Amino acid sequence: MASQNIEGDLRILDGDIVLLSDGKRLLPDIQRDWIEQTTLAKFNLPPHTWGVWDSGQPLPATAASDDLGYEVGTFGTDAPRLTAGDLKAAGATTRRCRRTVDIPAEYDSGQTVQIRLAAGMLTTIADTSCTVDVEAYKIGRDGLKTGSDLVSTAAMTMNSTVVGDKTFEVTAGALTPGDKLDVRISITCTDAATGTVVKPIIADLDLLCDIRG
Repeated sequence: MASQNIEGDLRILDGDIVLLSDGKRLLPDIQRDWIEQTTLAKFNLPPHTWGVWDSGQPLPATAASDDLGYEVGTFGTDAPRLTAGDLKAAGATTRRCRRTVDIPAEYDSGQTVQIRLAAGMLTTIADTSCTVDVEAYKIGRDGLKTGSDLVSTAAMTMNSTVVGDKTFEVTAGALTPGDKLDVRISITCTDAATGTVVKPIIADLDLLCDIRG
């Protein structure tokens, strides 16, 4: 880096002033907006961190009632995942999970926030439909939810044996680093008479957001 000495205690480095005092380098405070933005940085939300949506308890190993399940599968063959269980011939069924999600300290206030799921069906698709939906509410310092559902994306189909990304946009205008979201995921599957396994799964979950730092 080119430098030019002006006096004994002042040096200009590529246009930035650096003061030297008693042999110590004194740098100006780094401002966050000086840092290049990283778009859609990934913060994983692992399947095991989600809980029963209306009690906060750990998810059951087998989905039941209105709760998704957390399956670990066979080591070396399967990966841990969220599942709605085998819903063949079960009619219309909705199962859910929930957790809080922290907006990271590096978040660039008011910039893009997304929740992305890798979702699909094991073995067979539902004969009618299967969708996944995400809701998110900001939690205030008083422990109360503030405002309405921040997710602007409607429920999306996951009725495919190819597990694929489903990205839900979060309205981020009022979000700042350290904010906390209360997030609920719902899988709604309708199957009337399929003879083989119809199992909706979510294999991976991420918070994506623009950050600086």
